[in-house]
Amino acid sequence: MKTAILLMAHGSRIPEANHAVDQIAAMVKDFADYDIVEVSFRENHCPTIQQGIDACVSQGAERILLVPYFLYLGAHVLEDLPKEMAEARQRHPGVEIAMGKHLGVHKRLAKLVIDRIEEAFSEQGWN
Repeated sequence: MKTAILLMAHGSRIPEANHAVDQIAAMVKDFADYDIVEVSFRENHCPTIQQGIDACVSQGAERILLVPYFLYLGAHVLEDLPKEMAEARQRHPGVEIAMGKHLGVHKRLAKLVIDRIEEAFSEQGWN
């Protein structure tokens, strides 16, 4: 069964800011062996979530895991993304569509924050 991963990000009016999601998607594709990895944006940038789902389907996805690339729980994660999933299920009834968890609280994120703190200390000469 062909599976797609669709990263769903917020989106920014600053186009360059959205390239970070493309870079994350490329890393996900490099680190794991998923059939399809695509990106989409909730607002301010394309492809939209529905366009991202359509891209997965057009590549033959029989199931799609929607992955919220959101740091914390908010209205988009609680309300908007489930609505997007419901709409996609209606539009593509033959495709299994599920949603994973947002990034949230995780030890790896805390370690990343510590890495960034240590980098800043080093840049400031505060060692």
